[in-house]
Amino acid sequence: MAEECVNEMSDATATRPVWNETVSRYKHPDVRKSCWQVINSVVPFFLLWYLMYLSYSWSYWLTLLVAVPTAGFLTRIFIIQHDCGHHSFFRSRRANDLLGFFCGVLTLTPYHFWRRTHARHHVTSGNLDHRGHGDVGVLTVEEYRGRTKWGRLSYRISRHPLFLFGFGASYMFIVQQRLTHGIPRTWQRERKSIHLTNLALLIAVGVGWMVIGLPAFLLIELPIVVLGAAAGSWLFFVQHQYEETYWQRRKSWDFIRSALDGSSYYRLPRILRWFSGNIGYHHIHHLNSRIPNYNLPVCYDEEAAFREAFTLGLRESLKCASLKLWDEDQQRMLTFADANALVKHEPLDLPRAA
Repeated sequence: MAEECVNEMSDATATRPVWNETVSRYKHPDVRKSCWQVINSVVPFFLLWYLMYLSYSWSYWLTLLVAVPTAGFLTRIFIIQHDCGHHSFFRSRRANDLLGFFCGVLTLTPYHFWRRTHARHHVTSGNLDHRGHGDVGVLTVEEYRGRTKWGRLSYRISRHPLFLFGFGASYMFIVQQRLTHGIPRTWQRERKSIHLTNLALLIAVGVGWMVIGLPAFLLIELPIVVLGAAAGSWLFFVQHQYEETYWQRRKSWDFIRSALDGSSYYRLPRILRWFSGNIGYHHIHHLNSRIPNYNLPVCYDEEAAFREAFTLGLRESLKCASLKLWDEDQQRMLTFADANALVKHEPLDLPRAA
């Protein structure tokens, strides 16, 4: 599936020689940069984890405080895993897969399963007829209107920020990614990845239980996972769920437009850009997923067309959480209040709040 994503990009950009030349120049990994990124991400993560353990017997509030930067490093490790999944971090497929599996254990993510579903996201992003492949669920206004009251309620809950970035995100990483339910039997490698990741996690928990005790281990690890899951889910959400994003039916869907119009440039402060592994340059990443994360900024600076992408600042991005429905007529995301105003003459039990 990763190759399918790259091939799709290559075909779609055949008429864009300038873009092809630019992205091709930066799609090759630098082993030294990759290794240094592993060191400056994984080593601080374990050091901070140990600091949380030392603080645990003194003040749990301090432990929770240290969990914040620790979760930041976990997010950075997830980006490394993400690049490995695209085989963009090392030249060697085996090196990518081995490091990706290791990072997946730290992030509670079965590497090969996630790699396959994420590759599907890349070739279906913005396609209204192929939703549900590694993306955040979104309904059109008409689809919402056609739902029962219970159907609308379940959708409202699923789109609430507390669910999306709280319970939902944590459930996905802690519980859902432990299960093979619903995964096709033919996905043998992906199912095996889940089992191997679960085994590695059981060993890690067992060692932690023997060394520091199960309560201490869980009270240290869970806050990191919850915060990291929230941060990762937010980054993934905000890069595609803004007002003027891109959604089209299959017949009108275009790969280039999906990348440049349906993926934002998330302009973050330098420190947050570092922790998020430059994933804010998401439009470039969707044009060619083989570009290592450390090459995205220079690629952005070199190609003027990339600077025309929809740009979100940190403050503006917070408004995206209130956007719930896609209006096919207006070609924009709406709040529930906006959608309610559209059908004020035909009450649909839409929520009044944004």
